[in-house]
Amino acid sequence: MAYLNLEYFRQRLEKDRERILKNIEEINEELAVIAAEDEIDDIEDLAELKIENDRDKELLKILMQELKDVNDALKKIETGRYGIDEKSGRKIPINRLLANPAARSV
Repeated sequence: MAYLNLEYFRQRLEKDRERILKNIEEINEELAVIAAEDEIDDIEDLAELKIENDRDKELLKILMQELKDVNDALKKIETGRYGIDEKSGRKIPINRLLANPAARSV
């Protein structure tokens, strides 16, 4: 396996975390706007808002999992466990980590 540049991966993961946190903030703001809509009389508008609300909640769920994965990967860098498959204990190939720095397995 090629040399694992931990600083490179730390920086990538920190940028990913910043991006994810920004997206979470934007979705939360959008959800707040949807929740504030109380003058909707049209059933179609109400249905559309419900769909947007459900979509935003699902996106938020996905982003929260991504954030957890990124934070876990950053902790692994700190503890010396980064790049090691959680189940098998084998090293994760560098190409897999380059594609997904928060990868948990081979």
